[in-house]
Amino acid sequence: MPCGAISRWPGLVRSCSLIDLYLWPALWAVVIVAVVLRSFTGFGFALAAVPGFALFLPPAQAVVLSASLSLALGVQTFPQYRGKTPLRPMIPLFLAAIVGTVLGAQLLVLLSVSTFMLLIGVAVIAACLALSVFHPRRRKAGNALRLGAGLSSGLMNGAFAIPGPPIIIYAMATESDPAASRALMILFFTFSSLVALLTFSAGGLVSLNSLWLFLLGYPAMFLGDRLGFSLFKRYGGRFYRRVALVALFLVGVSILLKGLSSLS
Repeated sequence: MPCGAISRWPGLVRSCSLIDLYLWPALWAVVIVAVVLRSFTGFGFALAAVPGFALFLPPAQAVVLSASLSLALGVQTFPQYRGKTPLRPMIPLFLAAIVGTVLGAQLLVLLSVSTFMLLIGVAVIAACLALSVFHPRRRKAGNALRLGAGLSSGLMNGAFAIPGPPIIIYAMATESDPAASRALMILFFTFSSLVALLTFSAGGLVSLNSLWLFLLGYPAMFLGDRLGFSLFKRYGGRFYRRVALVALFLVGVSILLKGLSSLS
């Protein structure tokens, strides 16, 4: 268990045995909530997971764990969204996201724990506010819009493993069909997770602890995906979107307050 890394965080339990006992249910709770949000709406995994992980893991471990679980989830659920969105228009998004992720990863190693938490909290709150204003509508997207969305999403992906806000707004602004919008976001997030993991590995941020945390979280991810997908099939995206935004907003406020308290 990553006791050495966790013990560097102020205010956490210092006994390794107590950390072992408390980390597992905390990890499962964060993963299940995040996966249900993602499976039901097509977005929300990293927005919920990274702030949740940041409460008990260092920044590097939080983003690596989020990216690895997101990649596994995308590969596992590929049959659900295969063929529901065209791939060719997404090429500019993918290319720009690669550049943005590499640049964003340079910021990660420079951030302190308090700064990381503050920026994550602000990003989540801003995303929730933006998503409460933007409503699904089909528009023709040009390459400039795709490149801008991909680059900004990549920057957030590399720095925080949260590629969501720019691409969510892009999908909502250009695609009115919930199934197509959901497929577009899931496909992009899966690709972003792969790029992020490769970038983090090249930067020496992936370790045996990363694998251990992934194995601990995977069963919760599997259960949460099944629950979220069944909710999507039964209820669609009618009312749960508002519940998801409220939940994510509260997560953002919580992590922001945690970051502010760590400054004092």
